[in-house]
Amino acid sequence: MKNKASVRRDLMAWLIMAPTIILFAFFVWVPLIESIVLSFFNAHGMRINKFVGLQNYISAFKLPDFMPALQNTFVYILWSLVIGFFVPILLAIMISETIHLKGFFRIGVYFPNIVPGIATAYIWLNLYKAGPTGVLNILLSKIIPNFEPVAWLQGKTWIIPLIVIAMTWKGAGSTALIYMAGISSINAELYEAATIDGAGIFQRIIHITLPQIFSLGKTMLILQIISVFQILYEPLIITNGGPNNASISILMLVYRRAFEYYNYPEASAISVLICIMLVALSALYTKLTKSKDD
Repeated sequence: MKNKASVRRDLMAWLIMAPTIILFAFFVWVPLIESIVLSFFNAHGMRINKFVGLQNYISAFKLPDFMPALQNTFVYILWSLVIGFFVPILLAIMISETIHLKGFFRIGVYFPNIVPGIATAYIWLNLYKAGPTGVLNILLSKIIPNFEPVAWLQGKTWIIPLIVIAMTWKGAGSTALIYMAGISSINAELYEAATIDGAGIFQRIIHITLPQIFSLGKTMLILQIISVFQILYEPLIITNGGPNNASISILMLVYRRAFEYYNYPEASAISVLICIMLVALSALYTKLTKSKDD
């Protein structure tokens, strides 16, 4: 039997957590459950009419945009790992190794993160603008002699990497701060011993810094995959999914079905599929990393 003091501590803990649990349930679990229920019904707007079973899921798979959107989403993830995963680590290491103006550099790398997502998309839309008035074309024309303006957003090959660069510019700073916190918690005696043994900066980074933040990197990897899987603002504003669905994402398809075609049950079905895929990816990642740790 628990004594009164233990019961009081448990009660206080639940009271402290209660507001967060209530808000989480209201804004996450309730919409999720309602979305799952809606995906099995036919509806007029948001008003449920009749039960249709898996018909909305079948219709979602038959959409001509579904497979391109799903494939593009995985391409987004791939490019985000190639471009965006290592940039925060590099920034964190560079700032951690800096002696002077660390606070200035921390603010500098974090500053893009406070810019709203839609505003960020419009900034990069103007950067990638075709013709001589595009900011990127203007900058390159000042550097490269006889530079011809490039229509950056018209090519299918590089459209997703260009959008990923915009995403990395916005999100790398906050992730870099997390890595910096991890680096600052590393025992300073390890660096002192390595310096005494004659290790240079690159040897310290390779043999001390990177192994010490490896576990943190695994966590940030799955969080990044989940985040990129839900990309919406950037392709919606920068390219509107074009050219010819070359940059459409799976969440952008949900947006179109819900707010352009007003087919909320179908949009809910795709949302449930996204949730299932994310759970499956997370479970697979957890199993693989757990087996390696064991």
